[in-house]
Amino acid sequence: MTDLVVVYHSGAGHTKAIAESVVRGAELAQGVDVCLLDVNELTDCESPLWTTLDKADGIVFGSPTYMGTVSAAFKLFMDATGARWYSRKWMDKIAAGFTVGGGLSGDKQGTLQAMHTMACQHGMIWVSMGVGVGEEGIDRLSSSLGMMAQAGDAPADQTPPKEDHVTAERFGHRVAIATKRWSST
Repeated sequence: MTDLVVVYHSGAGHTKAIAESVVRGAELAQGVDVCLLDVNELTDCESPLWTTLDKADGIVFGSPTYMGTVSAAFKLFMDATGARWYSRKWMDKIAAGFTVGGGLSGDKQGTLQAMHTMACQHGMIWVSMGVGVGEEGIDRLSSSLGMMAQAGDAPADQTPPKEDHVTAERFGHRVAIATKRWSST
């Protein structure tokens, strides 16, 4: 069985909603066990939940975009991975990322770049967006580095729009397949 963890922070619930869509898509890949983990549950560096991340074959990172980068809570999580970097615990794991921001662009690329840089520092293998070419509404924000969604001012049960959830599901499935392929070699 291949293990994939989706670890995220959500301020107003929009990023959590997209994280759940990523999980739904990943669960469609046979032979992949998917776990959803909120960074707020990782307050203690010795928490057994860190072991879930350490044992995973792949990790999908998710954060809202605040001021052009990851949220403060997600940055705390990134900083807490330092001990794992030092011991190379995440070396050669699959990695991917997604973000949700209020603006159409909203500098979401900066958030994905921060996640990508962290993953590369860990020696992880990054999976790009790679879905939606030519399909109406899929990857409507034209992202390539990772998955992007746009949330308006409405509650998380109303926004991001359906197209972003479908894109997140396709992205989750892509990452799960890549993780399964990579971990079987």
